[in-house]
Amino acid sequence: MYIPELKNKLGSNKVSQSESALYKCSHDESPHQAVEPDVVCFPENREDVEAILEVARTHHVPVTAFGTGSGLEGQAIPIQKGISINFEQMNKVIDFSPEDMTVTLQPGMTRLELNKIINREGLMFPIDPGADASIGGMVATNASGTTAVRYGSMRDQLLDLEVVLADGSVIHTGTRAKKSSSGYHLTGLFAGSEGTLGIITEITLRLHGIPEYTMMARCTFETLEQCTVAAQNILHSGVPVMRMELIDAPSIAEVNRQNGYDFPEKHSLFIECAGAKNTVIGEVDLIAELMNDLGCSNWDTAKNPTEQKEIWKARHELTYAFSHVKGSDVTGADVCVPISRLPELVDYARELVDESGLKGGIWGHVGDGNFHTLVVFDRDSEEERKRAEYTNEALAVRAIEVGGTCTGEHGVGLGKIKFQQAEHGTALNIMKQTKQLYDPQGLLNPGKIFSGS
Repeated sequence: MYIPELKNKLGSNKVSQSESALYKCSHDESPHQAVEPDVVCFPENREDVEAILEVARTHHVPVTAFGTGSGLEGQAIPIQKGISINFEQMNKVIDFSPEDMTVTLQPGMTRLELNKIINREGLMFPIDPGADASIGGMVATNASGTTAVRYGSMRDQLLDLEVVLADGSVIHTGTRAKKSSSGYHLTGLFAGSEGTLGIITEITLRLHGIPEYTMMARCTFETLEQCTVAAQNILHSGVPVMRMELIDAPSIAEVNRQNGYDFPEKHSLFIECAGAKNTVIGEVDLIAELMNDLGCSNWDTAKNPTEQKEIWKARHELTYAFSHVKGSDVTGADVCVPISRLPELVDYARELVDESGLKGGIWGHVGDGNFHTLVVFDRDSEEERKRAEYTNEALAVRAIEVGGTCTGEHGVGLGKIKFQQAEHGTALNIMKQTKQLYDPQGLLNPGKIFSGS
């Protein structure tokens, strides 16, 4: 058995088979079935990770990385058991250079922990997926969130990754320079690879200045199509919005009911602008003009930071508002499509949810064409589960057909494997060959992204 060898190399305090440790690493926030690993390791540095992979190679044991468990597609579930690497002890800043606007850190640090440190220097890490996810997990899934319309995804924030490969070698994928034309873009390859190509041990991020002033606005429309057309008009106007979120009427009603808010229960756009104060005020005035021309109602603005924080808190509570229905489970789609196809896809999504006969909502980051559905079903009813899952599958297929993707930010994991061939075609063979090159024994997070991995 390899576990005594792990304890010998790492120290018994970094290796656990306790019930709580195994359970924590057995699941994430997805509806996929939990699987407990055989053992959990808690590395504190790169050398510990190298030792874990050495044991895994010697005994041919699968290895799955675990951050905070906030994933939504089962990436952290060790479906072939083996070793789970819990990164909660690798949560330190290695180097912070305010002058260069960069930071190098270990993968277990969460985004809120990072912002507490760098905000004091007038800098911020802008990617906001809602959950307080680990930075390593966000890299592994190429996460994004509400600010993607301005800042893009995790891939756009990365300068360099330190990665331990399956054969034990250690590589750096980039430099601390803000750009490079040298060699293949390995950093982009590892972002979104979900721990299937190597184990990330250090991350160097580009940082951004905290805007001087932010201002929020919200308004409602009678139809979802009007909301998406309004979002298109804002983008075409050239206003560099910070966030632009669509939330449909059933979702607004549910978050009001669960959390005591009193938002107008109609299809809504939530918009945030940020920058120099006079510029922001002018941008919001322009947006108001555009929205009024399109027949919006319930136009309202929020200038106070506390009020703004409360509104975005309500937005982030949407998933939990639906999922906290007693005896229920939830499943959700995460498609991203060209902006021009957004109105028809959002309407199609609402039709699918309505036809299922189940409670569900639609919301998303419409500024970059990414939106989500969430459908609630009785966890004891296989028939309801199938109806809920069909809404996801039909929407993903349609998104791919119109030139989009089955996942804009949640990643592939277990849930989106079935769509990879349709989305990537012959390029999927290159992905499989890449996996074989980096991980010939198939030890790193096996069974994720594509079958047979």
